Amino acid sequence: MTIGLFLGRFVCGWLCVFGLIQELLYMIPTPKLKIPERVDKVLRNLKYVMLLVMVIALPLLYRNEFGAAKPFFCEFVCPVGTLEGGIPLVLLNDQLRPALGSLFIFKTAILTVCILASIFIYRPFCKYLCPLGAFYALFQKVSLVKLDVDKSACVSCGACARKCAMNVDPSKMPNSTECIRCGECIKSCPKNALRFICAGKKVGTKK
Repeated sequence: MTIGLFLGRFVCGWLCVFGLIQELLYMIPTPKLKIPERVDKVLRNLKYVMLLVMVIALPLLYRNEFGAAKPFFCEFVCPVGTLEGGIPLVLLNDQLRPALGSLFIFKTAILTVCILASIFIYRPFCKYLCPLGAFYALFQKVSLVKLDVDKSACVSCGACARKCAMNVDPSKMPNSTECIRCGECIKSCPKNALRFICAGKKVGTKK
């Protein structure tokens, strides 16, 4: 929560390892898919459903005999844990392999879908499923670090919107909950109208 209050979704753009993996996969030269806007808007709500149901509601409602809650999302959905933890652990420890069951197969299938989707769609897991991104997004408009638009310099050329891979128009919604604050819009602005600010003070420009 503290990270969210300070940085918002800056973490998604700069610190997330799985986000980096998705970006590298997207760089593979293949025809890219453009999700229809109506479908895209509906799918983007899934990450909030994951946050509400899998991360908050189920752990609150279901506990074991010791009163501890299961990490439902991590156990049953999260492809990140499978890629960065589960698979390496199994590869390095052959004693675990006979114990692999349907849950591991299911989560590997989710990971496979995410990997394949990342080749054709920019950061699909970040856009549609990640509850941590959804949680950080809740603080996007109140975090200390924000994206700022100099309205006097902006000429509404649309360069920033065309550059944004998260399908955000920074000139109109600089602190959209979908913005991961990668800074590509700042680089693309021909008028230096976009910049990062922290607590109201400028911390970054194009040059």
